[in-house]
Amino acid sequence: MKKHLLVLVLGLLTFFGQAQEKQIDSTAIFILDKMSDVIGDLNSVSFELNTSVDKINADRNIEKHYSHSNVSMVGPDKLIARIQGDKGDHAFWYDGEFMTYYSFNENNYVTLEAPDNIITMIDSMHMRFDFKFPAADFFYPSFTDDIIEDFDSISYLGQKTIDGEPCFYIMATNKDTNVQLWVSNNMNVLPKRMVIIQKNKDNMQYEANFIKWELNPEIPNSVFDFTPPPNSKLISILEK
Repeated sequence: MKKHLLVLVLGLLTFFGQAQEKQIDSTAIFILDKMSDVIGDLNSVSFELNTSVDKINADRNIEKHYSHSNVSMVGPDKLIARIQGDKGDHAFWYDGEFMTYYSFNENNYVTLEAPDNIITMIDSMHMRFDFKFPAADFFYPSFTDDIIEDFDSISYLGQKTIDGEPCFYIMATNKDTNVQLWVSNNMNVLPKRMVIIQKNKDNMQYEANFIKWELNPEIPNSVFDFTPPPNSKLISILEK
């Protein structure tokens, strides 16, 4: 009996010791939860996204690569996204059954069977084929819980103005990564900007800026059906 009690006490001490290591600001969590609630209640959404990402070039120098994305979604199973940038011009169509990737530069495409909801589809396509979907993290219902789990410190640092718009400013850090979030301080409480700094990789950065949010727009289902352009080629790809 005493042995089991000792194990229980040690387990509790370990748990509380780990809990005390985290510094979680309740104001920051309240803002993130509110943002996730607003996004989760949307029936449909459209937005544009400007991103930059640091990459190491052949000379071992850091280069910035830029892209612009147009994204539309209708829950729970419709998505279209076009990404134009330094790495080319491509798009995704998802209709609840199939996901199609199309390259405008090469005029070729691949159509794959996909799960029946957006979040599961994104996870599946990323794990199987390394497809990356713009700003996907914010649309996960577990967004706040994931931040709490992955970071040691989450702080609300007051208000900042981004492009003339007042925003809540939140920072989350662990030993490897610094994430900074700006969330609009208005009735919609939507993401405005995100910066990820990889402290363990020469402070390389990823930055995403949201513009032109449209909430609950009317989007015809036909928009999410892919029609192959003239002379385009159907290709196959290998899983990772």
